[in-house]
Amino acid sequence: MSSTTTSVAPRRGLTADPAYQAFWILRAGFTVAPVLFGLDKFLNLLVDWPVYLAPWLDDLVPGSARTAMYAVGVVEILAGVVVAVAPRFGGWLVAGWLAGIIVNLLSIPGYYDIALRDFGLLLGAVALARLAARFHGAGRSS
Repeated sequence: MSSTTTSVAPRRGLTADPAYQAFWILRAGFTVAPVLFGLDKFLNLLVDWPVYLAPWLDDLVPGSARTAMYAVGVVEILAGVVVAVAPRFGGWLVAGWLAGIIVNLLSIPGYYDIALRDFGLLLGAVALARLAARFHGAGRSS
């Protein structure tokens, strides 16, 4: 009778890998933050979100800026869920969404600092997508 033992060393090695840790930090952050920001579009606890919609965009969308922010909230919640279940796609989705937010903010005087911050977040979302290509799927459990 023979028995085999499975080594846990490779798994420990992976969890000790700084790139793998960065993947999980970014995945958690880009899951939780969009969901929380999306929920706040309905509550306006953090800020009065409609003021962040550029006037030219407000003219394009039907209804009020507040109604537009409700739609934004739904998209952000969905983006967070997509990052949780499919980070390779979700990272690119969030990066694209942030690019749109940056264009919107750059067209409103006085919001350039927030656009710059969102550019940093966009880079983080791209990093998540690239790390997910290595660590998510392809026979790996995560």
